[in-house]
Amino acid sequence: MATVSLRYFILGLLSQKPMSGYDIKYFLKHFNWLIGTPSFGSLYPALHALLEDKLATVELCPCEGKPQRKIYSITDAGRQVLRDWIQQPVESDVPLKAFMMRLILADGFESAELIAYLQRRQAQVLAQQATLEQVMQALDGKAGLGQDLAFDCGLALAVAELAWLDSTLERLS
Repeated sequence: MATVSLRYFILGLLSQKPMSGYDIKYFLKHFNWLIGTPSFGSLYPALHALLEDKLATVELCPCEGKPQRKIYSITDAGRQVLRDWIQQPVESDVPLKAFMMRLILADGFESAELIAYLQRRQAQVLAQQATLEQVMQALDGKAGLGQDLAFDCGLALAVAELAWLDSTLERLS
């Protein structure tokens, strides 16, 4: 979660709907294979920091036979901080994890911003694909089996992501 600050990611999730810490953790569990999930040891301190900075509020909701649930909501100040972050330029060479984390929060993007974001990713993946192909050509079969498999996997992922980006950009245009 280090590439995209957990602070902004949580704000983005809370902008979609109020959630408990458990709800956030459960939501992220479905994306674990793409972005990982924060530990409770990092999630709750991040939530508390948002409260201290008045970017989020918390409401205690009673649950029958269970401890009260803490439901976190984004404040107007939190929405402004999130908007400011979304409008910041994205580095041109971001890993897949950071790309996916921002994509999950794409509801905060204007249509033109989202298209530009996807086009930048497309250019990045094309460059990564070209680099992988050059390295494989330079190795000319001299790499070990594990490296060959890793390069093959990297190329397959690049081809698949480029196909997705092409169809998504076509759909959005």
